[in-house]
Amino acid sequence: MSTAPRVNHEIDYKLYGEEMQFVEIELDQNETAIAESGSMMMMEDGIQMETIFGDGSAQQPTGFFGKLVSAGKRVLTGESLFMTAFTNTAGGKRKVSFAAPYTGKIIPMDLQQLGGTIICQKDAFLCAAKGVSVGLHFQRKLGVGIFGGEGFIMQKLEGDGMAFLHAGGYIVEKELKAGEILKIDTGCVVGYSPTVQFDIEFVKGIKNFMFGGEGLFFAKLQGPGKVWIQSLPISRLAGRIVAYGTYKRKEEGSVLGGLGNLFDGRE
Repeated sequence: MSTAPRVNHEIDYKLYGEEMQFVEIELDQNETAIAESGSMMMMEDGIQMETIFGDGSAQQPTGFFGKLVSAGKRVLTGESLFMTAFTNTAGGKRKVSFAAPYTGKIIPMDLQQLGGTIICQKDAFLCAAKGVSVGLHFQRKLGVGIFGGEGFIMQKLEGDGMAFLHAGGYIVEKELKAGEILKIDTGCVVGYSPTVQFDIEFVKGIKNFMFGGEGLFFAKLQGPGKVWIQSLPISRLAGRIVAYGTYKRKEEGSVLGGLGNLFDGRE
């Protein structure tokens, strides 16, 4: 655990809720939190909101063109060109809250205690202390990029401040020892330490391939390092909702059809 002084802004926080969470961040005078556009839930008077290119970190290039290129990279991760900075310009302490975009959990991460870098899925970042760099991580292995569930591009958080991720369902944190291997559904990987080796493994067996219903590949993570896993990826939830909304039973509209729906849980 690092005891060195922080370079990033040092913020206090509190989590509220269970399935639909939000995080309340307490800012001292002149402290700043950065967040994805549209994630702010509420803020107290005395906090100034400013839309910025990129993340406003010290690692961000200077000059308009450099900032534009840096912000443009964020589009590759599925995020907008802009982020929003919230600064306490009044005296004393002020609070600003950020809400999760869908059901799941918010994961607080102290980057100072996690080695300074975390690799995470493209849409996991919610907010952070100013100074935390939100950049890109490219998967170098062709197979991982094509079949790993997250594509070739993931997010990379760097710094020594607090960062907050959001993921679906329940979140499990695993500490992998050197050489220890964990096989995970490709969509369930939220984030991992850069010391963890991320690879993919083909599902063996023709019956598993044809009828297993678990996809053709596992994400294979090998320690040492930490791994964060979500029980309900948003893609899986969205797929079920679409399937449910577009599925039409033949007996719908009849008395017997309604009775059948009642028995199988569709009413």
